[in-house]
Amino acid sequence: MDGNNRWAKRNRVSGPVGHRAGVEAVRGVLRACKHHGVEVLTLFAFSSENWGRPLPEVRALLALLSRYLRNEVRELHEDGIRVRFIGERSRFSQRQQRLMDQSEALTRNNTDATVVIAVDYGGQWDIAQAAQKLALQVQGGSLQPQDITPELIDQNISIGDLPPPDLCIRTGGDARISNFMLWHFAYSELYFTDILWPDFGEAEFARALAEYSIRERRFGLREADGVVGVGDLNA
Repeated sequence: MDGNNRWAKRNRVSGPVGHRAGVEAVRGVLRACKHHGVEVLTLFAFSSENWGRPLPEVRALLALLSRYLRNEVRELHEDGIRVRFIGERSRFSQRQQRLMDQSEALTRNNTDATVVIAVDYGGQWDIAQAAQKLALQVQGGSLQPQDITPELIDQNISIGDLPPPDLCIRTGGDARISNFMLWHFAYSELYFTDILWPDFGEAEFARALAEYSIRERRFGLREADGVVGVGDLNA
């Protein structure tokens, strides 16, 4: 969800105003997901690298996250949406961690859709923490190194219980993944747009889905072997 600061500069407002505009964009995308039947939406809200930003901006981002959880999760719950978090939570304040725990507990049994919020998250961290879990099993004697398979790693990686994402959307003009869900994106379609995140509304989301719908997803097969259709979409 890139482009909040550039949007703020373009509109001659402060950085925090740009980030608040980004929150408004989340609401529009959630409406679009419901309209198009997207079952899982994962939002890269705060990366592990974001801690290196100027302290006032980090504080503003964390305050915005807390405000979002206080103000929006109840409505997500009423809409039947389950909220989950991935990432290393230990660097957040106790109050922020409590808000995350409460959000997950409140929405745990909802089944209409799932919103995953990635905070203090990095794809390399995710793979490393899965490797650490498996290494401890090897050390304890309950697992042999030769028994480690991609399927086993998948079981130990964040949200490994959810379907792999079909589509990765990145706004703001950068055409790279930037350490987001590296394991999960093995066969995901990638969609890059110059639109800044606060301007990425329901119409832009529909354009991304339209582009996705015409792509052939072969998963390593030849076209003659059959093309996998769109099916249920996870973004």
